[in-house]
Amino acid sequence: MTASTAAPTRAAATWLADFAAALARNDVEATVALFEAEGFWRDLVAFTWNIRTQEGAGAIRAMLAARLADTQPSDFALEGEAGEADGVTEAWFTFETRVARGRGHLRLRNGKAWTLLTTMTELKGFEEKTGANRIKGAEHGVQKGRQSWLEKREEEARTLGYTEQPEVVIVGGGQGGIALGARLRRLGVPTIIIERNARAGDSWRNRYKSLCLHDPVWYDHLPYMPFPDDWPVFAPKDKVGDWLEMYTKVMELNYWSSTTAKKARFDEATQRWEVRVEREGKEVVLRPKQLVFALGVSGYPNVPVLAGAENFQGDQHHSSKHPGPEAYAGKKCVVLGSNNSAHDICAALWEHGADVTMIQRSSTHIAPSDSLMELALGGLYSEQAVKSGIDHHKADLIFASVPYQVMHTFHIPIYDEMKKRDADLYARLEKAGFMLDFGADGSGLFMKYLRRGSGYYIDVGASELVANGSVKLRSGVNIERVNERSVTLTDGSELPADLLVYATGYGSMNGWLADLISPEVADRVGKCWGLGSDTPKDPGPWEGELRNMWKPTQVPNLWIHGGNLHQSRHYSQFLALQLKARAEGLDTPVYELAPSHHRR
Repeated sequence: MTASTAAPTRAAATWLADFAAALARNDVEATVALFEAEGFWRDLVAFTWNIRTQEGAGAIRAMLAARLADTQPSDFALEGEAGEADGVTEAWFTFETRVARGRGHLRLRNGKAWTLLTTMTELKGFEEKTGANRIKGAEHGVQKGRQSWLEKREEEARTLGYTEQPEVVIVGGGQGGIALGARLRRLGVPTIIIERNARAGDSWRNRYKSLCLHDPVWYDHLPYMPFPDDWPVFAPKDKVGDWLEMYTKVMELNYWSSTTAKKARFDEATQRWEVRVEREGKEVVLRPKQLVFALGVSGYPNVPVLAGAENFQGDQHHSSKHPGPEAYAGKKCVVLGSNNSAHDICAALWEHGADVTMIQRSSTHIAPSDSLMELALGGLYSEQAVKSGIDHHKADLIFASVPYQVMHTFHIPIYDEMKKRDADLYARLEKAGFMLDFGADGSGLFMKYLRRGSGYYIDVGASELVANGSVKLRSGVNIERVNERSVTLTDGSELPADLLVYATGYGSMNGWLADLISPEVADRVGKCWGLGSDTPKDPGPWEGELRNMWKPTQVPNLWIHGGNLHQSRHYSQFLALQLKARAEGLDTPVYELAPSHHRR
């Protein structure tokens, strides 16, 4: 222990010992007294069987009064040495409950807890068979009629979903469904992943040609199997697709490609879902206990209804259907939208010799990639972070330890610095007429992502094309009417057009629920995503967590899983543990199931 860590380690150890003793005595008031009056306790499943943040002494007191006796926390132990910066002591610890083991993170100010994170890491008696507990594989000795590994896999493929029913069906085989499937496979939960595309990874392969990950590689690993250490910082879409396909095979997932979910209903008599799917032209009825929708952050493409669109003589499509730029050299191209997809498509069209105009309807946040990596992500997700001992596992928990209520205060200084660092680009963009913003409170990209899932572009080069006029810009307007070979804008001007791309985003993900199950079920679940921040496109009331994500919903046995690669990796662990506990018949009393404040 160094001189710089001795004092914070003693402070953290003292607090943790007092915390453990108060919990052991079932002394709620003594426990609450260890927190700041406005302190936070975020719990990922361990205490609440939910994903929930207790904000302030009253909420912490109520949670403990309801859950302490049943949870039976014990065996708290400091993990490593604590650190201190700017008057805040940070420490890691491990603990146990009656049914699980966990890991936590603590921030202390003046001897009291400012933030506390508790997470479930494994269920007692149902641990993953890893390390020293891994299976042998080879069965030495002589045994008549033994099956090889291949024969066992072939039998599983033949029977699961037909003569044997899965515990879980996951609708959606992108990174979210695959990550969750891998977690459940490791936990021994029979699971089928439904994917309408022909191959795993096609959800990436089928996007526009120039698509690459805008997040760096250290942020994007899948569970259990990190990318190789020579993997590109920003992986091209087809490379990501191939990795996902390989991953499904290596992790031995029951992945039903070329399969479309047609209809689902919950059978009250059997307490199972009935999911009708079409697999390779034949109907199959699956009867899982748990149904997970893993169809991404978004729902159906938003395609605006525009007067005259049916008469357009050129090509028109949503950005999700954009085939690539090759056919549009020398053509007049109009892209409606100004977020990630719009910029990527505009840049690719310009590179292939098209005449491109971007129509920006409302302001957009621009975060230059280099600045984002250095200022926002570098401390947690970078080669330097790995060298300093922060791998993606630890980074995920540090990220998760910041309560959403105060997260924006962590981000505002980052984007204030970005404004200074990239002032020249921002000035030239504004001179070109581009409408910039940094979020409702200046907190930038990630808060926009959490609050609304849109309204930003991670600049990997296209902003320069807008700033210098290579990509033409019309801002503060919309398309009023589509003509045979042009579009008329709301300011009365007209743009010639051979191609019209609607980079207009997507609807709420629970639109899928309305179609597959019923509008009534979709409305019972309510809006998915957003925090209730009462900022644009994120109506209140404040919820403190992402709506309906990775946790029990108002519809029993129905779950929503989605997000970027980081979220798919991180939160799949906690969703998988919730599903495993139910599969094993453990009691899982959910503390404060989130109400539905908004319909679709």
